[in-house]
Amino acid sequence: MAGIADFLDSLIGGLDLICFCLAIGGLFWGLLVLRPWQHQAGYNAVLLQKTILLIYKGAFWLAAAQFFKIILKVWLMTAILDRWPFPEFASTTQFIGGIIRTLLTLGLAIYCQRVLAVNSCSKSHWLTAAAVAVPMLVSGAWLVHAAGRFENTYTLMALTVFHQLAAAAWIGGVFQLVNLWLLRQSQQVETTLWPFLLSRFSHFGMVSVVMILVTGLPIALQYIDSWNGLIGTGYGNLLMVKIILMSLALGFAGLNRRAVLAYQASGTYYPMHHRVPYYIEAETFVLVTLLFTAASLASQPPAIDIPSLTATWQEVLNTFAPQIPQITSPSHTALIAGEAGRVAIIGQVPSLAATEWSNYNHNIAGIFLTTMSFFAMLSYIRQLPAPFAFLNPAIPYARYWPLGFVGLGIFLFFRSDAETWPLGPIGFWESTFNNGEVLQHRIATLLVFVLGLFELSARLTKKADSKLPFVFPFLAAFGGLMLLTHSHVGFQAKSAFLIQVGHTTMGVFSLILACGRWLELKLDKPGKEYAGFISVAALFQIGIILMFYREPLY
Repeated sequence: MAGIADFLDSLIGGLDLICFCLAIGGLFWGLLVLRPWQHQAGYNAVLLQKTILLIYKGAFWLAAAQFFKIILKVWLMTAILDRWPFPEFASTTQFIGGIIRTLLTLGLAIYCQRVLAVNSCSKSHWLTAAAVAVPMLVSGAWLVHAAGRFENTYTLMALTVFHQLAAAAWIGGVFQLVNLWLLRQSQQVETTLWPFLLSRFSHFGMVSVVMILVTGLPIALQYIDSWNGLIGTGYGNLLMVKIILMSLALGFAGLNRRAVLAYQASGTYYPMHHRVPYYIEAETFVLVTLLFTAASLASQPPAIDIPSLTATWQEVLNTFAPQIPQITSPSHTALIAGEAGRVAIIGQVPSLAATEWSNYNHNIAGIFLTTMSFFAMLSYIRQLPAPFAFLNPAIPYARYWPLGFVGLGIFLFFRSDAETWPLGPIGFWESTFNNGEVLQHRIATLLVFVLGLFELSARLTKKADSKLPFVFPFLAAFGGLMLLTHSHVGFQAKSAFLIQVGHTTMGVFSLILACGRWLELKLDKPGKEYAGFISVAALFQIGIILMFYREPLY
């Protein structure tokens, strides 16, 4: 059961941040964007109630998530120490701060449900809700990295809180825009509210992003003291992923901003209602992934604290160097014979057979994906040159490329964890519930298999109202989350970090794959064709990374 607790601990942090953005970002939205006391005649009751409901749900589930994090810590410590961790744990900052934050957040949820929902047009009640949230925000300062520092403690704590506030204001506002669009689609709000509130949020969002950068830069400079620290540690690697994801989100925000300016200048209506909503949906995919990445980052020791575990930038780049794929595998007997060295508590040394087994698995998976995505990319090309005429996408077999996922899922089922059932001596349930890494592998294997079946059915089914095609981007996005939260051990060996680099890079491309497919399904031409090609090109890049994969030999 410790495996489940460890896996959940890596996910609950992301859910915690999502709820935080819903609650705090919703308050910012109401106070600075919606301002219902100024537009009582323009807002109907449905919009106000749905807005406050999101704030309430965010606060309530934030309290639940915070309390669940405490339970998980107790669970993990009990499993590791083989004894009940109290009363020692009860005296720690993590326990006391967590309990206080849970109670304060629950108080905010109750106020929003019982008072603010009844007085939704009252400026004083919105300000009171913000005041109720302040103690909860302050209490959260004792649950971040800065609380354990010996230098610049309170400055870093304050900067972290303001950084979280700025992120919540932006991301929570985007969540509210999605809510507004859903209400607009169901004709529960006036059509004019969509461009009006989108335009108003555009200015507010830019200020929020500037504040994210202003508060985040000094924190990064304090925790990372060198280029190798940025490139060669888990903390630096995840920070770079955050920067990439934020750039993607800002790219979508820029497209939205351009549409708003065109609407204001000439009244151009079409992009505001037929493109911007879908850009915002794709931006939401990116921002949710960013929050899970931020949660994983919070579990990493700052780069400045682990100079002896830092990889050089040359070692990191070497993990992506082109190599001939390994297409032969050691025997299962040789692999099992070397397992004692790989799982040793002290002086872990993977056997050559274990290393080659892993390389073979990754390289074959890469061959699967590159081959599939190559044919998928061809299907987006209208006119092929003469030498490739036999691959013309008009040929019926071209649309069957998702079958590769099914074959890959079957391959991974037998090969991903060879020391466990069905090949190894460790039973299925025992290995699944007592090893977080095996649990993630099992979920990923099932995900790949199901993804292939659903996408194949979606591409063969031409029903206009079918929801089946939308399963693929959701599963691809979840796969990206799995890769970005995969086995991020805090004080990990350099070799383990070099493996993690590949996982996080593939996680980013998985997100691009999800966003591209989503926009392909939503946009009109030519945007949908560009988005579709970018999607399968991202899959191709994942395949290339896997095909050149090599585990470090030290």
